[in-house]
Amino acid sequence: MVTPYRHIETIVADHALRSSAIRARLAEFVAVPRELWFYELAYCLLTPQSSAVNASRVVDALQASHFLERGDDPTPLLRDRKNYIRFHNTKSLRLLEARESYPFLLAELDRSRARASSLRTDGYLLRHWLLAHVRGLGWKEASHFLRNIGYQELAILDRHILRNMKHHGVIRAIPKTLTSKRYVSLERAFMKFAGYLNIPMDELDLLFWSRETGEIRK
Repeated sequence: MVTPYRHIETIVADHALRSSAIRARLAEFVAVPRELWFYELAYCLLTPQSSAVNASRVVDALQASHFLERGDDPTPLLRDRKNYIRFHNTKSLRLLEARESYPFLLAELDRSRARASSLRTDGYLLRHWLLAHVRGLGWKEASHFLRNIGYQELAILDRHILRNMKHHGVIRAIPKTLTSKRYVSLERAFMKFAGYLNIPMDELDLLFWSRETGEIRK
């Protein structure tokens, strides 16, 4: 069968080299304790158009200062040059809003865990719920948050993934914007490609990310 996909052999080779580390990282996501879920949400609120390294530093500082319990203004931390976050005023507001509504969100996460037969089966429904109830989360960020607390088979379509999808012939061009309809369409294409390779989509996501950054980051 003729396929539009290209350079398949490089993916297979890269996956063979990195699969153990990638699976270990995914297992860490599944094992993130419930009391840290809020800080995974905070990370995903901070990362858009900002350094993942800086977002991690900010989250570590928020956790150390017991932000969830105390609710201190995070703006000075986000605008600090050592861990600068773009749009820090808006993102500080989003963190405070997320903290305020977190009991409501946590209850929904608990309901999801209780009703799902596995972390593969409920992520789509929960992602739609997050999009409707958490300001600052788009499709990519909601998918990222759920992946970071163990949910599976949700595509995190950032520039690293889209660039690799184009390189391997999954898409013809990287879209300038991602509407909801376009995101779902690209996610299906990515899932189909992962199935063709016989590599779980979550592993392929981290493989592409590690290619671009040199790290298997969250």
